[in-house]
Amino acid sequence: MNKQPLDEQIITAWVQLTGILKNTRITKGLVYNEAIVMLIAYNRYREGGDGLVSFKEIVSRTRMLKSLVNRTIDALVEKKMLERCDGADKRTTFVRVIPENLTDFLAVHENSLALAAKLIGIIGEEDAEAFVRISEKIASAAQD
Repeated sequence: MNKQPLDEQIITAWVQLTGILKNTRITKGLVYNEAIVMLIAYNRYREGGDGLVSFKEIVSRTRMLKSLVNRTIDALVEKKMLERCDGADKRTTFVRVIPENLTDFLAVHENSLALAAKLIGIIGEEDAEAFVRISEKIASAAQD
């Protein structure tokens, strides 16, 4: 039985888990921030429609600094994975994936999905669903 207070146990578990995820190179093939921005844009693309995602939404969902999001988007535009699109007024910038150039991202995404499948195999589907619910609850509270 662990004698540490629960708050210490949570921090220790968090550090261990993030270390494992980092060391598995979950985004092997892309810089981590690039993979995260691409995932947001790719999910919007899969939803259908024009696939546009605003710069503001990316900042909000990633909690990255605006300057870092801007540099990350610049790198993805240079790699021809994303394209910038202006909004109705010039103050709003959007990006969208370039479908014919998704191959590199999809390879990274497949590696991430394989890791997720491995984790589900370790903890089981019920605990994986609980993990998702808990993560979403924490993320939702952090946005308030």
